Amino acid sequence: MVEIITDPEALAEHRLTRFRILVCVDGSEESYKAVNYAAEVGKGKDADIVLLYVRPLDQGLRTGGLQVRVARENMLNWGLELPGIQYLKKARDVLISNEELAVNWDQHSAHTDIAGDPLGDNKIAYINADNKAIVLKLKTASSIAAGILDQYDLGPYQMIILGNSGAAGGISKSLWDPAIAEKVAVHAPCSVCVTRNLEMGKGMLLCVDGSDRSVEMLGKAVDVANRVGADISIMSVALDGDSEKEANKNVSQGIKKLNGLGVSVKNNLVVVGNPVEEIINNGLDYSFIVLADTGKTGLKRFFMGSVAFKVMEYANNSVMILR
Repeated sequence: MVEIITDPEALAEHRLTRFRILVCVDGSEESYKAVNYAAEVGKGKDADIVLLYVRPLDQGLRTGGLQVRVARENMLNWGLELPGIQYLKKARDVLISNEELAVNWDQHSAHTDIAGDPLGDNKIAYINADNKAIVLKLKTASSIAAGILDQYDLGPYQMIILGNSGAAGGISKSLWDPAIAEKVAVHAPCSVCVTRNLEMGKGMLLCVDGSDRSVEMLGKAVDVANRVGADISIMSVALDGDSEKEANKNVSQGIKKLNGLGVSVKNNLVVVGNPVEEIINNGLDYSFIVLADTGKTGLKRFFMGSVAFKVMEYANNSVMILR
């Protein structure tokens, strides 16, 4: 039997030692690709994965009563078509086979009352002998973005992963409704990853601009790359011919730092043009385009209209903003 940490201070201290990943599930195939990617990033013993489905207040539960009581007693035995539960169960099965679950993982459930909603928040956690946790969370919130950000506050997390489905799953909007994704990317204090037409095994393209933030990003990118066994390439964009020398310097400095971290760079690129367009076009050859954020917070990020957020919105493949 795994010993469960229940003391809030001890739990908070324990979570600081973990690499925690929050994966947002909406029932779309792309969201399950996001789960697969989380499985790769989080396969180490030091990583925990939380699968999240956010449902609006009182969605389809106005009948309340016995059904809600049964649902609270054992979330995974719901004989009900409640929004999100089937998506969470499918995502769980991506991470843990039922046979492995029965033998190696302890199961623990929890419920939190939410005013105005009969079901509230519910979660079930699976914990193995290495104290690695996989958690299914059915969260109630006023909006999807609010629910995701509220869940971060219960974390913390090193990474939030959103699957860009491009179409609605079990809810009226996909996770990549621009207003939802933009709000999460702007306000989340951690790295945000958007999977889009994700193809594993094509490596990561790290985009540098010479700023302290982009240099800091390199170390964090190496951590992620090591977790999934990804090749690393590096790129810088010059606005015009006059700044091409500076872009070459950015790449050279980036290669030097990566080599110092024990990483061999597969490709290095210096191109001239519009940064957003060049990054999007060149990034198509990779599993992930990786960028640093602006270093600003909240609305300052929004009004900066940074290259990172524009790339995340308009790219045709997966994008990771590291912070």
